[in-house]
Amino acid sequence: MPRKRVQRSIDQSLRNTVAVVMAGGRGARLGPLTARHSKPAVPFGGKYRIIDFSLSNCVNSGLHKICILTQYRAHSLIQHVERGWSFSRHEFDEFIELLPAQERYENSSWYQGTADAVYQNLDIILDHRPDRVLVLAGDHIYKMDYGLMLATHMDCRADVTVGCVEVPLRSASLFGLMIVDAENRVIGFQEKPARPLPTPGREDAALASMGIYLFSTDFLVSVLERDAKVPESSHDFGRDIMPTIHEKHRLIACPFNDLESTEQGYWRDVGTLDAYWQANLELIGVTPPLNLYDQDWPIRTAPIQLPPAKFVFDDDGRRGMAVDSMVSAGCIVSGALIRHSLLSNNVRVNSYSTVQDSVLLPGANIARHCRIRRAIIDSDCHIPERTVIGENPAADRERFHMTPGGVVLVCPEMLGQRAGYGT
Repeated sequence: MPRKRVQRSIDQSLRNTVAVVMAGGRGARLGPLTARHSKPAVPFGGKYRIIDFSLSNCVNSGLHKICILTQYRAHSLIQHVERGWSFSRHEFDEFIELLPAQERYENSSWYQGTADAVYQNLDIILDHRPDRVLVLAGDHIYKMDYGLMLATHMDCRADVTVGCVEVPLRSASLFGLMIVDAENRVIGFQEKPARPLPTPGREDAALASMGIYLFSTDFLVSVLERDAKVPESSHDFGRDIMPTIHEKHRLIACPFNDLESTEQGYWRDVGTLDAYWQANLELIGVTPPLNLYDQDWPIRTAPIQLPPAKFVFDDDGRRGMAVDSMVSAGCIVSGALIRHSLLSNNVRVNSYSTVQDSVLLPGANIARHCRIRRAIIDSDCHIPERTVIGENPAADRERFHMTPGGVVLVCPEMLGQRAGYGT
């Protein structure tokens, strides 16, 4: 088939696909960082929210029919989506719909699992008459062309296609794992096993599900209706649905490759504070594994009208400068030194202070003569003058939250301050 005709077929199929973004996660492993937000609404990368990556992937792939399922602490997420993702054109059959959890049926309740969340909104999804439904997690950091996954789904005549990525065997117990044959057909599942099995031919890696599932619509309806009738089910795609259907139906694993090469693509589950801190600081590298400057695959977010970042004072001992760092709009570095750190929108660091190996979230304010190292400073924190963080672990544990990796999280409540939603 000619290449142009193949591309047109994929484009048309994308127009007949609805993306369902699971964005109701509590993100409990992020601790106090999700006290005000659901995990998908947590700030990331200076100016973004975590959900921006999944939504940008949809739009950049040509997928413009999107339903976002919310539940836990949804206000800041809803606010962000309304401000930054309201450009869809209804007359072109484009939409981004927010579907909050609600009692829509007599016996309905809060979502019991990912499959139950889709099941409770199935009538809304079916109103759009999609040929296929793409179920996405809204809390991962990656760039992925869903058109390539759709092509795999169609070529293999799959009932379900699952996005997958290789992970180190030492950390594989954190993921749902898949066992595949030579044709990438899924022949077995392990849901967060204590003793994960390696990928065939590899002793140091396992094949993990990315939480991305592409269903043919009729098949999705049948499996959800069947699962809803099983009282002992936890109604979760990875835990209940996939392990029960792979023997009788065609489940295909779609390896996740980089958009610009045949290498495995960048994908991070920033589900822990250490992973979140590391993923943010990865962005500032000379050749970062995730390129935010890719004009062919832009990451979109809510536009905020802010002035450029400013660096003031050039005196010995009081020089405003940032080295090996990313500094976002609205920031003022006033006679302070920033090293290997990421400053989000509207951060201020005052004279004689140093910030190193740290992530400062929107609206953070560092007073004079502070030393901040290996820390995450939450939105709207005002760090008092002469505060030292990251040098004395015992003192940090008494005042703040310390991760297993030794990163210190500071939130406004820990300082006796009132928390907002950040900017």
